[in-house]
Amino acid sequence: MIQIEDKIVSSDLREVKFVCDLKKCLGACCVFGDAGAPLEDEETKILEGIFQRLIPYLRDESVKSIMKQGVHVIDDDGEKVTPLLEGKECAYAFFENGIARCAIEKAHSEGIVDFKKPLSCHLYPVRVKKYSSFKAVNYERWQLCESALKKGRKLNIPIYEFCRRALERAFGRKFCDTLQLAEKHSEKRQE
Repeated sequence: MIQIEDKIVSSDLREVKFVCDLKKCLGACCVFGDAGAPLEDEETKILEGIFQRLIPYLRDESVKSIMKQGVHVIDDDGEKVTPLLEGKECAYAFFENGIARCAIEKAHSEGIVDFKKPLSCHLYPVRVKKYSSFKAVNYERWQLCESALKKGRKLNIPIYEFCRRALERAFGRKFCDTLQLAEKHSEKRQE
């Protein structure tokens, strides 16, 4: 572990190799799990503001579900999360060639909304847990991501590199540069 400002970062982010392999996992992180994607307070407000513009990108059953449940729900831990569709996939997911994709991200890529997608989705497999005096930045191990581990090892890409844009979005470029320096320092010590 290393500390960067108020963040305690698991060494897994530098040591574990990971690259999503959508052709093999089929977007499983949008489909499986016991709750929706974690949301920040400001993200719930953003979703309320852009929901009408997302409708053309959502399946009919998703629109009905979101209108009934709301753009976010509270999970069993009391956290704000994206709603699920009938207890299964994220209500913001749609399927293209059998792969679960994010309707928010698609609307963003087409210039319809400024919001890319929830930060927790963008960061995945990195998870951030907030405590009173620090944030824990960890790798969330999930059997469904085995193909991503294989692809990451093949390409030799550590999690922090795969998630760099999302980490910059969350914590800024300086954080990522510091993490990269820590990796280089670690490599030199191993030589």
